[in-house]
Amino acid sequence: MKAVFFDLDDTLLWDEKSISTTFTETCLQAEKEYGLDPKEFEAAVREAARELYMSYETYPYTVMIGINPFEGLWANFSEPISDGFKQLNKIAPEYRRNAWTNGLKAFGIEDAAYGEYLAEFFAAERRKRPFVYDETFDVLDQLKGKYELLLLTNGDPSLQKEKLAGVPELAPYFNEIVISGAFGKGKPDASIFEHCLGLLHISKDDAIMVGDNVNTDILGAGRAGMKTVWVNRTGKKNETDVKPDYVISDLHELFAILENK
Repeated sequence: MKAVFFDLDDTLLWDEKSISTTFTETCLQAEKEYGLDPKEFEAAVREAARELYMSYETYPYTVMIGINPFEGLWANFSEPISDGFKQLNKIAPEYRRNAWTNGLKAFGIEDAAYGEYLAEFFAAERRKRPFVYDETFDVLDQLKGKYELLLLTNGDPSLQKEKLAGVPELAPYFNEIVISGAFGKGKPDASIFEHCLGLLHISKDDAIMVGDNVNTDILGAGRAGMKTVWVNRTGKKNETDVKPDYVISDLHELFAILENK
């Protein structure tokens, strides 16, 4: 084994914690203002955001690139690298404002100005919360120099670069960083994995993919013929037909896998 490919969000960065704590802090603002139950309001906003996100003509493009509705709540889509991202850049302010405003409407509250305040509050709070898993840097320290390391992440290039800038120690570990929005297709499309193999001038048998998402990381790498490691920290049940080669609950378990390769 010559190379290890890593996913970013919820594999190295604890994005789920970043988003959930930001939602909590933002919804507490609505509790102070309108007496709303924070958990009920969060559920309403998440649902409103999903519905709104799916209603835009850009939705198929975001699916192809791999950008979820909650990233859209703080992304600016500021790199005009395609017509899709130009459209997203125009839509983003309206989407953020309306997601929160529609969440308020679910409780009979008509207050677009406060919806806009919450949208801006959420985006600012999310930028303060770049959480990293405890084992991330220890594992990368031990792998660096022994294997070529490649970071393969779905998403908006401007947002993923911002996430990396928030944890500046992370990017230097990697020989290559590939972001789906810049490539033009996202995981699980096999072509982005093949592109990564080409960047490192290696074959599918020389690399292993490590990621938390069965439907993107594991499925896509499997389609490209690579070995796969599913990071399942919380003991989730795999309810798909996708079969990872290995399942781990902590990145330290990678070493035993790599030693046998």
